[in-house]
This record gives sequence, structure tokens and C-alpha cells, in this order.
Amino acid sequence: MAKMKIRKAVFTNGVALATMVTGAALLSQEASATEGYFQHGFGARQSALAGAGVADSSDAMALSLNPAGLTDAGNELQLGLSLFSPIRSFTGSGGPGFTPNGEVESGSKLFPVPNFAYSHQLGEHSAWGIAAYGNGGMNTSYPNLANPACGPYSGVFCGGSLGVNLNQLFIAAGYATEVSDNFKVGISPILAIQAFEANGLGAFAGISSDPTNLTNNETEYSNGFGLRVGAEWDVTDQFRLGATYQTEFDMSEFDKYSGLFEGGGSFNIPATYTVGMAYDVSPAMTVMFDYRHIAYSDIAAIADSTMVPLPLGAPNGPGFSWKDVDAYKLGAEWQTSDAWTWRAGVAINNNPIGGSDVTLNILAPGVQEQHYTGGFTYAYNDTNDFDFAFMYSPESSVSGIEITPQGPNPGHTIELQMHQFQLTVGWTKHF
Repeated sequence: MAKMKIRKAVFTNGVALATMVTGAALLSQEASATEGYFQHGFGARQSALAGAGVADSSDAMALSLNPAGLTDAGNELQLGLSLFSPIRSFTGSGGPGFTPNGEVESGSKLFPVPNFAYSHQLGEHSAWGIAAYGNGGMNTSYPNLANPACGPYSGVFCGGSLGVNLNQLFIAAGYATEVSDNFKVGISPILAIQAFEANGLGAFAGISSDPTNLTNNETEYSNGFGLRVGAEWDVTDQFRLGATYQTEFDMSEFDKYSGLFEGGGSFNIPATYTVGMAYDVSPAMTVMFDYRHIAYSDIAAIADSTMVPLPLGAPNGPGFSWKDVDAYKLGAEWQTSDAWTWRAGVAINNNPIGGSDVTLNILAPGVQEQHYTGGFTYAYNDTNDFDFAFMYSPESSVSGIEITPQGPNPGHTIELQMHQFQLTVGWTKHF
């Protein structure tokens, strides 16, 4: 009995340690394959399915998609690592401008992104779990290059090296239960922690409500809470429907950047909802289709127009002019043997950035519209699986005229471009 208690304590402490390590890594250096700045999927299985599976969440990482799926996850521990490579740049052309002519690439082209999840069954019909995962698509780092518009100064915006880094860590706990033979529900309270830093925006001090808290103030942190609820309905033995909703997160303000974000540093995390279906074509093959809506337009710091005639950081002041994102995801999973399961997917979404808002979005060129994915799981034995996923997002772009701190410059055009790659590896331990 004493040995059993020791093993249980060691395992519990290990889960807590894995959560903390994953969280620290996510906050320090995350970027991710993006629909706006939200990941297309969390963990190797979701990533390989292009994020589809709200009606077929069957592993511990279900907490990040549909917590109702925990009832099918069993007792398991999942550890994963993605190597994400976003290739971001902008190109200036035309007459003299505030930003330079020619193509300028953002640095920091490889990011390690960890994830962690654990699930535990409570009898035959209920389960609980914990997971750590994150978003991080607003990441850029432009060099301190020569800029003819800056006189004695340099940099894309005449303030030296330019860039922002936004990381969002989610630590989710969840509970799921089967309320009938064919209907299950789940709930997941979520702690969110944000880290943000901006550099090179000194040229905008004259149009900021708080110039001392606009730029170059190192990393600032913010926290808040949200809730995800989900359900899954087995309509027939082969056909399932799923739905999930995540609330808006009311986050504490970024005080060090109160002169940048609307409302004195406010930067809430938008609500999302997903609905979908899964159909078992055969006992070995399942096809999934999801629709996800991300309500960026409800967050003033993200959605307010860049042309609002108010100072940066003011109530109802300028934002990034992002629109809502609607994503459509198709995934397929095929188990060819007891050891091998293969996956593929495609996701298509609208670009949240319009042509009239490209200048400020040099900082956050979240223009991706397509993700193509694939992957597999190899069951090494009854208790250990190895998971792999690959994602490719082809180049998307948007262009428009430059908007300077003094107003529009119709003679100078800016085009934002990005394409992405991601490789994910994972290990699942079944108990």
C-alpha cells in the first residue's frame, strides 16, 4: 500500500511538472499555424486532421476541442512537440514611403511548440482531464535596416528593430459524462495567461494616448479565465454530431502597453464555436467535417479600424481591423492495422485582414487561408503510441496603400505575405 501511494504521488507530481514545463515553454517562444492567430489544431491527431474532429474527439487533447470526448479517451498521458516555421515578409513598392521599398523578411523562423494532456476515466461513463496548449500567431521580428524615410534613424517604422510577440497559454481542466447511451457532454474551465512584447513603434508616439507605455517595455503578462462546453451525439452507430463553445476571456490589461492597445491595454481573447459531424465509412475509416467561427470582431483591440481618429490606447481607439474568421475543416482517419493509423486533412478560412489595413498589420500578418495536413500513429505496443503530423500552408497575401502616422500615402503600396510549415511529434502512454 505504501509503494502504491508513493507511485501515485510521483505520477501526480509528474503531471503537475509536465503542465508547468509545457506552460513555461509556450509563454517563452510560441508561434503556431494560424487561422488569424488561433492554431489550426492542437496535438498531433488534431494537427494531422487539419483541426477537424469536434464529433470524434477521442484522446486526452479533446479538452482543447470538445471536452465531451474525454469519455472515449481512456486513461492516457500525451506529450507533444511541434516545430513550426512561419515565413513572413512584406514588400513595399511605388513612390517614397514611410516603410522601405523591396521585400523585408521577418526573422525567428523556427519555433518549438509543446503540448500536454492527461485523461482519467471515472467508472464506465465519466472522465476528467487536464491539458496545456496555446496560441501564438502574432509574432514578428524585422531587422534594424536602413530606411530612407527615417533621416538619421533606421528600421521599418523608423524605430530600430521592429516586432511583436504575443503568446497565449491555456491550462484546462475538464469533466465529461455520458448522460445517455448516445449523448455525452463535457465542461472545461480554462486559465489563460498571455505574454506580450512590442518593439520599434516609437514613430507612433505622437498619436498614442500614453507614449511611455507604447513600445520597447519588455514582456508584459496578462491573465484571465474562460469556459469551454461541448456535446457529442451518436445519431446512429456510424454517424455523430458534435458542438462546442468557448467563452470570451476577460483578461487583465497589458499595463506596459496601455498606449498601444485600445482601452488602455485591453486585449481579451475572442469567443469561438465549432460544430461538426463524423461518419464511419467503414469500421476502419472515419471522415470528419467541422465549421469553426472565431469572433475577432468582438475584441476592440483586434477589430477596431486602424483609421479611427483617436489616439492609440484610447477607449474605442484604433485596432488591427481584423474581421471574424470562418474555418471549414475536412479530415479523414484510416486504421490499416492494429499498429498503423493514417490521417489527412484540409482547412480553408477567410483572411481577417483587409487591403486598407496592411500597414499596422506588418506587425501581425495573419493572412493564412489554407492548411494541408497529414500524419499517422504507430502503436508500438498496447501501452505506447508514437504520433506524427505535418502541415503545409501555402503563401497567402494581401496588399493595400500605406497608412503613415500622418495619414494615407496612396503612392506607396504594401503587400503582406506568409507561408508556413509545421512538423509535430508526440507520445501517448496508455494506462
